[in-house]
Amino acid sequence: MTDTPEPTDLTPQGAATVPATLPDAWAGLRAFTPARIGLGRSGISQPTGALLEFSLAHAQARDAVHTTLDAASLAVELALAGFESLHAQSQATDRAQYLRRPDLGRRLNESSRERLRAARPDTPERPELIFVLADGLSALAITRHALPMLIAARERLPDWSIGPVVIAEQSRVALGDEVGELLGARAVALLVGERPGLSSPDSLGIYLTWSPQVGRTDAERNCISNIRPEGLSYMQAAGTLSGLLQGARRLGSTGVRLKDEQPNARLTESGAG
Repeated sequence: MTDTPEPTDLTPQGAATVPATLPDAWAGLRAFTPARIGLGRSGISQPTGALLEFSLAHAQARDAVHTTLDAASLAVELALAGFESLHAQSQATDRAQYLRRPDLGRRLNESSRERLRAARPDTPERPELIFVLADGLSALAITRHALPMLIAARERLPDWSIGPVVIAEQSRVALGDEVGELLGARAVALLVGERPGLSSPDSLGIYLTWSPQVGRTDAERNCISNIRPEGLSYMQAAGTLSGLLQGARRLGSTGVRLKDEQPNARLTESGAG
């Protein structure tokens, strides 16, 4: 029998040894953003991990669009926090019709219209501001963020008379105009679940309209967007809303005439600028 030869090192002398796993140069940057950066590749395709993460995010976005709002539970939470609430619904009868017919989500159904008309105070002193909680395209955003956002706003608006909070199901932004008009408010702030993104299925937006009435256009509103812990904080959004409301009170208008003149809260807090 012959002895089995010992394995030899075939690496040419002086050649660099290639590590089994290369360091991920994007790992540090990914810690600062939920955006999909530096996904890598496997051949000409995405690696399996990145593909699975994308599929999960897509499913979460679809779920956010189709999930319905638990208005009863939200009303209980509002009451515990000291907010009176009213319930309303658009002319869309269910989620499927709401998604197919945006126009129906912009107007109240008849029973809601009568309910709000009956809730309007008989005295000349009517609320200056009405908050509307609209499920929009993400009821998840309202469920998670509406109440803490309302609490933060209430703290920043001590000199404003605030009426009952209206929980509006199957609602688009323009529904707030009819709600504010029926309740006789000077301004309406509609909190709405924004269209989900692949990294933000629960983003909340606020649309502010002065002298709300049916027929107002988007050019007559101001918008505060991306309110959530990973985006604009509740206190930052409340500060922006307060500043816009004070400006609207002076101008008697919102929209293109009203500019956000608040300092950038992130820069102020960090001492920059």
